[in-house]
Amino acid sequence: MKLSLPFFRTRKENSRQEAGEHGLQVGRATEHPPVIGAPPFQVGHAQSVGLVRSHNEDAVVALTASLAAAGIAPDFGLFLVADGMGGHQEGERASAIAAQSVARVIGRHVFSDLMEDTLDAAETDEFERLMHIALTNCNTNVAAAVPSGGTTVTAALLVGGHAIVGHVGDSRAYLLESESITQLTADHSLVQRLQDLGEITAAQAENHPQRNVLLRAVGQGDGLQADVTTHAVQSGARLLLCSDGLWGSLEDERMREIISKSADVQPACERLVHAANQAGGPDNITVILVQYDHNSNVHL
Repeated sequence: MKLSLPFFRTRKENSRQEAGEHGLQVGRATEHPPVIGAPPFQVGHAQSVGLVRSHNEDAVVALTASLAAAGIAPDFGLFLVADGMGGHQEGERASAIAAQSVARVIGRHVFSDLMEDTLDAAETDEFERLMHIALTNCNTNVAAAVPSGGTTVTAALLVGGHAIVGHVGDSRAYLLESESITQLTADHSLVQRLQDLGEITAAQAENHPQRNVLLRAVGQGDGLQADVTTHAVQSGARLLLCSDGLWGSLEDERMREIISKSADVQPACERLVHAANQAGGPDNITVILVQYDHNSNVHL
């Protein structure tokens, strides 16, 4: 599932520039007309059922808006990956409901408040609070609709040069800046807990018989504990959201290498999924890759 809003843009054409393009002589301009940059979000996404599973239980959201006009709302983007569980249809329903629930809350509160200028893009504390509300609401909706199911949720709100990341489960968010890749989320899994306690190594976790056991998931009862963190994002950096079908098949450095060799985000997503399938494709694979050029809408 992919939800999206088109980019909203305004642009004033310069009549002297148009005349020059048609071969007409024009007077010497003393000022250059404003040049509005490209939309700040370049978004790619790809999915595969993998080579073992018979159906896809993952859901994805990419919701963006950009207004290129002085003195109005900042650019806004919501991106989410949810990996459902609970067997055929139950996991698929759980992830879809989770994706819809988070998008609805963020769209209603964050997007509309930014448009009405009642929310400042610098108020990261408020964005974190709203992300918590979105995930709590999501948990309630999934538990009510799919009692025997559940889902991971990893969501990122990009606004004002920051990424507000909400996370439950073992889907992941990574930030790629310069030549580095940084994991922004911590897996809520049994093997991660055992690693944190020093009882097993990362290598042992890869083949642990309980490597798929989660300690937290959306829809698994009241009192959801969600991680919500804020990260400064350099203009031009890339944000990767993915299910465990990707990171469980490819090392972080391999993912960074594939992404860094791709000038555009969509081919990078497709190459990541292809590489995960080449590595065995044991699970559903979902990837969102966003390049965030938050300095692009500048009048020059």
